[in-house]
Amino acid sequence: MKKTSLYILILTAVVACAFAGKSFWHLKVQNLTSRDGEAHYIYVYPHTTYEQLLTELQAHYRFASQFHFRLHCRMMHFSEPKTGCYLLGSALCDLDVIRRFRNQEQTPVQVTFNNIRTAPQLAQRLASQLMLDSLDIITRLESDSCMQHYGLNVATAVTLFIPDTYELYWNISPDALFERMQKEYRHFWNENRLEKAKALSLTPAQVATIASIIEEESNRQAEYPVIAGLYINRLKKNMPLQACPTVKFALRDFGLRRILEKHLQVDSPYNTYKYAGLPPGPIRIPRASTMDAVLNRQQHNYLYMCANADFSGTHHFSATYAEHARYARYYQAELNKRKIK
Repeated sequence: MKKTSLYILILTAVVACAFAGKSFWHLKVQNLTSRDGEAHYIYVYPHTTYEQLLTELQAHYRFASQFHFRLHCRMMHFSEPKTGCYLLGSALCDLDVIRRFRNQEQTPVQVTFNNIRTAPQLAQRLASQLMLDSLDIITRLESDSCMQHYGLNVATAVTLFIPDTYELYWNISPDALFERMQKEYRHFWNENRLEKAKALSLTPAQVATIASIIEEESNRQAEYPVIAGLYINRLKKNMPLQACPTVKFALRDFGLRRILEKHLQVDSPYNTYKYAGLPPGPIRIPRASTMDAVLNRQQHNYLYMCANADFSGTHHFSATYAEHARYARYYQAELNKRKIK
């Protein structure tokens, strides 16, 4: 009888040790293995439950022991996953997984925005990459009282967002996003750039406005400093900019291939054929490099530009209207020849 009790005791101890060893292995070494051998992003939305998280994990990972995972969750008092984006590796132990979701140890996501013309487009692009409602973003962008906090208004609001790739937390709040963009804005508009803008009698928003028109006028970056110099020359002489892209923006018809006389009649402060000076704000969100092209504009005596009739995307620059008119005739003739209306 004593022998039997001893055997039972030993067996119990062995089983307990085996269980403890297995539990330790899953807790500290490995329990989850990616189904495809790759790392995976796990997105936890507000009000996601523990069971919903488990289902999401199972979609991407195999559990060596789901029993031990649940046991370890109870031991670590984990029952409510924190909202966020988490990048999990291909092989994980319970301790690492539980700590990350319990302590909200998120993985920043890379957020990129470029080639954007309007505030609604910006709001939509940001909302597609972050856990944000585009309405929350556009409401701020279209509020003068909100944008005054950043020294901007509704017309210049988008200049706060300088196109680039940023690392942000997926669940960033709208307020935190705008504060981060203000930090990046101030980093770009350092003392050196502010001095260059001041020397041109321009504000940062006006520099961005000129840069935005340049990007719509040409995709040849080598021309940007030349075009910048041309527009600044016109501003100094109080000449209308007469930039076709501003008319497209005023009409909100970005597909126009040819600006006709009827288009020039649109009554909008963005119509630079009708109103002298710069429009109220940018007609797209310009790149940092284009704003630098404005700040470092080429000094020359050009006042006119016309697209090259070979449709190469380049332009002819002229100091006199007579020379410009000659190039314009060539270009108009080619438009007619190609039946572009």
